[in-house]
Amino acid sequence: MTTASLDKEPQQIAAMFDGVAKRYDLTNTIISMGQDRFWRRETRRALSLKPGERVLDLGAGTGVSTADLAKSGAYVVGVDLSIGMLRVGQAKRPEVPLLGGDALKLPFADETFDAATISLALRNIADSDAALREMARVTKPGGRLLVCEFSHPVWVPFRTAYIGYLMRALPKVARGVASNPDAYVYLAESIRAWPDQKGLAARIQNNGWRKVAWRNLSGGVVALHRGIRI
Repeated sequence: MTTASLDKEPQQIAAMFDGVAKRYDLTNTIISMGQDRFWRRETRRALSLKPGERVLDLGAGTGVSTADLAKSGAYVVGVDLSIGMLRVGQAKRPEVPLLGGDALKLPFADETFDAATISLALRNIADSDAALREMARVTKPGGRLLVCEFSHPVWVPFRTAYIGYLMRALPKVARGVASNPDAYVYLAESIRAWPDQKGLAARIQNNGWRKVAWRNLSGGVVALHRGIRI
């Protein structure tokens, strides 16, 4: 089994997710106490997708987010670096379009999509700024971006307890359900090291998007950042 370091070398990241693919969806639901379903629903609502629109779901993993977005009637394509995750997704959801691809070099022409989204995966990309620019490249001018990512709880006592859960309890919980529990040590560290809501908003604003705003979910455990393609 493989874990990864915070330098986020792509081959290490892909191998790590290959190792957790089989039970990834179940593990996420357990360690988030079921909040992952709520985060997916709010992501779909925030995008306000319309039937017939073309949507990129980057970092799609097994395609559970891709399938949820498709409930809107939009045509949604999931892309992920981990072939292991994609194989699990294809077996579970054969109707969902899933492609292998690098977030820093997407296999699409300029201005292909009406909207682009990435859920709980931007922080795992070696160059998140470049990934935001690449998402802008394949999105039509005026198109929408929605980033759903772990963030910083706004209430200090809760934030302290949450960081304690990440660094101590989460890896222990993962040992009971995950196929590669050591990977969740990296995932906890990557969440703690990630910018806060304001910091991520600045990154998005500086990499091809305008009218950037965010909304906290679950007290700021996760934040939805929105933007419009310049």
